[in-house]
Amino acid sequence: TAKAVANRRRRAEVKEQLREGRISWDDLVCLADTDEVVAGLRVQDALLCMPGVGPQRLRRFMKHASISPNRRLRGLGPNQIASLSEVLRR
Repeated sequence: TAKAVANRRRRAEVKEQLREGRISWDDLVCLADTDEVVAGLRVQDALLCMPGVGPQRLRRFMKHASISPNRRLRGLGPNQIASLSEVLRR
């Protein structure tokens, strides 16, 4: 449907902004609070779009923060968000 296409476009747009460094992890978390479409983005997909994060670093980050591979942004707890923010700043 048209709504699903619009949602996919929105998520692709946000992932592109992450890739280009126009938005940070912290910006993404704030955006997910207000944008339901962004909140549906998988944490794993978002992290892989970030510069310097590949499959190995992704696994380490997810394990460090105790996050399931299929967790979405809306499902992250405050401790998980803080943990990811900390490792991404290094």
